[in-house]
Amino acid sequence: MSAVVLKSTLTCPRCGNVKTETMPTDACLWFYECKQCRAILKPQPGDCCVYCSYGSEPCPPVQENGKQHGCCG
Repeated sequence: MSAVVLKSTLTCPRCGNVKTETMPTDACLWFYECKQCRAILKPQPGDCCVYCSYGSEPCPPVQENGKQHGCCG
């Protein structure tokens, strides 16, 4: 099994701004405010958090257990 990646680059769907963030390993991130346009990002249907919807890497629990388990279930 490969190592869990803790950094993910979020891309705002509204303005295209990118920001690399360190993902929490013990909590879900349901909302994220874009640093450029101030849009509030929320998970897309079927995703458990903003990293799974807009990040370059899915959240750590999904990396470890797969998308069907989510990160907050």
